[in-house]
Amino acid sequence: MRITRVYTRTGDNGTTGLVDGSRVSKASLRVDAYGDVDELNSLLGLLRVKLLDEELDGVLAVIQNDLFILGADLASPISINVPRVQQLSIDQLETWADLYLEHLAPLKEFILPGGSEAGALMHLARTVSRRAERRVVALGESEEINPLTITYLNRLSDLLFVLAREINRRKNVAENFANFSARSSKK
Repeated sequence: MRITRVYTRTGDNGTTGLVDGSRVSKASLRVDAYGDVDELNSLLGLLRVKLLDEELDGVLAVIQNDLFILGADLASPISINVPRVQQLSIDQLETWADLYLEHLAPLKEFILPGGSEAGALMHLARTVSRRAERRVVALGESEEINPLTITYLNRLSDLLFVLAREINRRKNVAENFANFSARSSKK
């Protein structure tokens, strides 16, 4: 199918179409869930522009494609035959997390999101991934969904944390650790 125009006018009443042709409110849990996944995918696209690391760019390209499938999965009632998140994609996230974690010093305390620009963007992507996960959990509590969508987002946020640290390591930017005694309460 070729898209010949970007507007349809069918959503002017506050509804949007799902893959099965049904219409739902643009404020529905389902639309919130796949909207957050779309936001995450867009943020990863921005991150790829800033990253300038061919190896990690390849990892993010795979993840962006996975997120497109995940969004389609969420936009489709479970009874519809569409590409769905598979365990193989989750296994790949775990493999990458283990691989990149090998290069990092073990954490003994919390780190503050930041570091290099790309590292900070990766931390932001991690938080968007966690929000998307929460929205998908909420959707799953009210409608039947592919349970692997939750698992994928959970593993992805873990990987994005590891990748934020790895990016900062590659850019020789020190991590900043949380200092719980940095401020004393005012008297």
